[in-house]
Amino acid sequence: MHYQDVWIVVPAFNEASVIGEVIAEVRSTFANVVCVDDGSRDGTAAAALKAGAHVVKHPVNLGQGAAIQTGIEYARSRPGAAVFATFDADGQHRVKDVLAMIERLRAGDVDIVIGTRFAQGPPARMSLAKRVILQAAAVLSSSSRKLGLTDAHNGLRVFNKTVADGLNITMNGMSHASEIIALIVENHWRAAEEPVEILYTDYSLSKGQPLLNGVNILFDGFLRGRMPR
Repeated sequence: MHYQDVWIVVPAFNEASVIGEVIAEVRSTFANVVCVDDGSRDGTAAAALKAGAHVVKHPVNLGQGAAIQTGIEYARSRPGAAVFATFDADGQHRVKDVLAMIERLRAGDVDIVIGTRFAQGPPARMSLAKRVILQAAAVLSSSSRKLGLTDAHNGLRVFNKTVADGLNITMNGMSHASEIIALIVENHWRAAEEPVEILYTDYSLSKGQPLLNGVNILFDGFLRGRMPR
């Protein structure tokens, strides 16, 4: 097993039915995985632990932003940690994409690599409404435009310790993605996009997102791009 300096952060909430398989797949390549159980009411933590992950538990559900921040804080405190990745718990992300993003990061000219699902057209099984919302969010955010991003709400990210040490995510819910983009601009971190494949499985599609969440993403992308910190 290689990549001993890499830590994969997996935020999870009520993912007991899939988290073991996801962690096992990640650990087939990366030894160091920390799963943050964000107040799950099922066996998420036990399944992640059995699959070999380090597990940190929130006693109550705080939201994905808070779970990612907890995971990054845990990972950056580990000896030798130099590269960090955020990876969804529901099976949508692919390990091979993480490998390509790490290779891009190790070229040394960027601090953070963000996945984009729109490099070769919209993904299979993505609804028109979701595509419109995500692409509009990137256009409306001045921070995303400054960085030239096409997919600011992609949960697959790879970054160096400079970014890990500087990240202080305060927006607990899904709006954390817009906050991360704003922090990249404010801290003058060098960013690049990397094409990735998102697997919209029956399971992930069954979870879905309310339309209100999409509206909030659009509003937040617009607002975060314009408000000084």
